[in-house]
Amino acid sequence: REQAAERARIRRLQSAKAAAVGKAAHQAVAFLDVSVNRAGRARNAADEVRSAWEAELAGVRARNESLMEELAELTDSVHRDELARAQQRLRIEALQNRAIDELGLTADHLVAEFGPDQPVPAPAQPADKWAELHVAVDDDGNAIREGVPYVRGEQEKRLKRAERDLSALGKVNPLALEEFAALEERHQFLSTQLEDLKATRKDLLDIIREVDERVEQVFTAAYRDTAEQFERVFGRLFPGGEGRLVLTDPEDMLTTGIEVEARPAGKKIKRLSLLSGGERSLTAVALLVAIFKARPSPFYVMDEVEAALDDTNLGRLITIFEELRESSQLIVITHQKRTMEVADALYGVTMRGDGVSTVISQRLVDA
Repeated sequence: REQAAERARIRRLQSAKAAAVGKAAHQAVAFLDVSVNRAGRARNAADEVRSAWEAELAGVRARNESLMEELAELTDSVHRDELARAQQRLRIEALQNRAIDELGLTADHLVAEFGPDQPVPAPAQPADKWAELHVAVDDDGNAIREGVPYVRGEQEKRLKRAERDLSALGKVNPLALEEFAALEERHQFLSTQLEDLKATRKDLLDIIREVDERVEQVFTAAYRDTAEQFERVFGRLFPGGEGRLVLTDPEDMLTTGIEVEARPAGKKIKRLSLLSGGERSLTAVALLVAIFKARPSPFYVMDEVEAALDDTNLGRLITIFEELRESSQLIVITHQKRTMEVADALYGVTMRGDGVSTVISQRLVDA
């Protein structure tokens, strides 16, 4: 019972404390509501102040931008004015220097003597357009100011007209005579050189014509002799056959070509491409021998010319070789024994037993 009474007393104390805490909480909530209301009113007032300040700031910024643009325009205007003044000063200095260089007068003297307040000469009549260049003078030699008042527009037109007349006159070259003399001397030199070249060209053309005539004569004679010999040699190498040389352009002996016509016995063909290998080889040999006979030489060198020939044609060729050897020396490279048999001397290469090649020669003597 004592413990239950103690617990009841503790609960009463805790209940009293809880009631006190609840009462204090209600009071705190009431205070907080008042504070929140005051804070809300203060915040609204601050928002209104901030909006006013922002509007004022926007206005200030707009005025600032407008002032900056105006400042930039003023700065550009000042720069343009300074640049224009600098250009104007340079132009004035250039005009002053030009007046001093061309006229020998200063700007002050020009303004005093020829300023806008001074009368200008009256324009000349069309019949005497150069009269305005003549100005009357007094006894002391000073110009008499007679004319019309200065009008800028009219004087500008007059200036343009005078500039056109000056341009029409062209530039005066003080060295024209010296340049003409130099050009005349150069022209005479070139004319002399041209005449020399023409004479040289004529001489060269005469020489070329003489050489062409001589070449044509020599070629014509050589062709005729070779053609005649070819018919004879071909008839001997091809018994019963016909062979001849034909010019492609007989009218122009310097540019003509030569065609070889060959017709062995028993055949109707004439083109070399239709002949057999041995016949083509023998026809080529016939052409060479014809050239040898038409224009003899001290010696001839032939390499395997009879390699494609049979025994019959080889015998005919050897007969031709024997005729050629009577007036010339023949050096023949061959592997045919029958060709070697008719030679006066043999030269060859052999290999000894030790494998070393040796050049040997042997002179043949008729028994």
